[in-house]
Amino acid sequence: MDGDRPLLEQTQRGLIPHRWVRHLDPAEIGVVAAHDVVIAGGGPAGLTAAYELAKHGRSAVVLEADPRLVGGISRTDQYKGYRFDIGGHRFFSKSSEINALWREILGGEFITRSRLSRIYYNRKFFHYPLKPLDALLKLGPRKSALIMASYLKARLRPIKPERTYEDWVVNRFGRELFKTFFKSYTEKVWGMPSNAISPDWAAQRIKDLSLVKAVASALFGRLANRGEVIKTLIDEFQYPRLGPGQMWETARDKITGLGGAVHMDRRVTGVEHHEGLVRAFLTIDSQGRRTRYEGKHFLSTLPIRELIRAMDPAPPREVVDAAMGLKYRDFLTVVLIVDRAETFPDNWIYIHEPEVRLGRIQNFKNWSPDMVPDPSKSSLGLEYFCFEGDDLWSKTNDELVALARAEIAAIGLARAEEVSDGCVVRVPKAYPVYDDEYQARIALVRRWLEGLPNLQLSGRNGMHKYNNQDHSMMTALLAARNILGVGAYDVWNVNTDAEYHEGSSETTEAGRAVPKSAAAV
Repeated sequence: MDGDRPLLEQTQRGLIPHRWVRHLDPAEIGVVAAHDVVIAGGGPAGLTAAYELAKHGRSAVVLEADPRLVGGISRTDQYKGYRFDIGGHRFFSKSSEINALWREILGGEFITRSRLSRIYYNRKFFHYPLKPLDALLKLGPRKSALIMASYLKARLRPIKPERTYEDWVVNRFGRELFKTFFKSYTEKVWGMPSNAISPDWAAQRIKDLSLVKAVASALFGRLANRGEVIKTLIDEFQYPRLGPGQMWETARDKITGLGGAVHMDRRVTGVEHHEGLVRAFLTIDSQGRRTRYEGKHFLSTLPIRELIRAMDPAPPREVVDAAMGLKYRDFLTVVLIVDRAETFPDNWIYIHEPEVRLGRIQNFKNWSPDMVPDPSKSSLGLEYFCFEGDDLWSKTNDELVALARAEIAAIGLARAEEVSDGCVVRVPKAYPVYDDEYQARIALVRRWLEGLPNLQLSGRNGMHKYNNQDHSMMTALLAARNILGVGAYDVWNVNTDAEYHEGSSETTEAGRAVPKSAAAV
């Protein structure tokens, strides 16, 4: 019977609404009142904020739902000694402040890696960023001529206004190149037509890149861009020797060493607020034990949908509806152990081929040799984009390993019989979706949250922004500085290059743009 299930399991399976968990007898809830700042989520944002606060002597506790690992989707998991990312995580930022913070935390454990990535399309491998001669030979002169003609047409007669991701890419690359190298992969990632995706996603993720810049960079290197660093085109990056989780495990240890706390197995299920202030976060662990964390300041990196659902008392119906309407794309990685010392030279490969469901492949040995314990073997991460509960997500682990084994063989990167073992990691809410309604929904939620001034949001899911970890970290740094009283920042003005913008009043400080008067609001 359902009543015999552990409370947490019933809640996670949807058998007990989250609001029921929040209204349990207060006598059964332990009180933790020793912390000035309570932070929901132990990913890059939550841990960065806690580290900044701890360095300045402020008592902060991080509440992480996972019982073992910190880092969010920047964690490093293990299977029989094989270490792997949840996606690959390059450590490169335009912000010198974030680069310095990474070095401050991890020290000499970084290694410099050369970047090699390719696109698999039409049973061929293309260098990415595109190299003109390579692309010309593999596409053929007729296809290449069509691409250039299409590009020129797009530049002369652009689509106006740009309403969709498809419009944005076509205007900058031409329709022919869009159909060749963007359409199938994008739709595989997001599970929706490219003309249903907001142009914000393209503007955020590939905004610095154009066909001209890609070709010029391939022919003339960095001189073509007058020294400008374009993230999409960088040819080397820093990487923790034992994977990105090493960064966040080290940050956790430094936080606790400085007097802060990181509490694992603490899923936030309630946010109590009263008279315009948040008073406590309520948590539940895997054994059904409940804890109340009171504080003066609160920071949430939870998905906005979960944060609003946890509010007690509940927000107005229109705010709840706006939050519940936010969408997410889920993700799973199938890690295959291959009985071969070397498989392919890339760090990762984008799979644009529509005949396989696979979206991207990571070669973890090429990120760091120390990710693989046996030098005679390789470890590959096959990434699938899905929706929680769909046919991919619902497959058993054995079925997913079998699918990955068949698809790696179909592409020709390893023979099926060379795959000796495998495991699966599922990641819900990996990517916030940019549809045509998300901006209005977030704006409505933000207006309501302004009535709780001691609660700040940061991070990818916390702000529903598809960003990299350097952006998440900068939003958290500024939130922490708001708490410290050394500034009054609007963290929503941090752009995706981890820079701060406030109108035109900017100066350069420590590699990022900041308001001339940090305290003026």
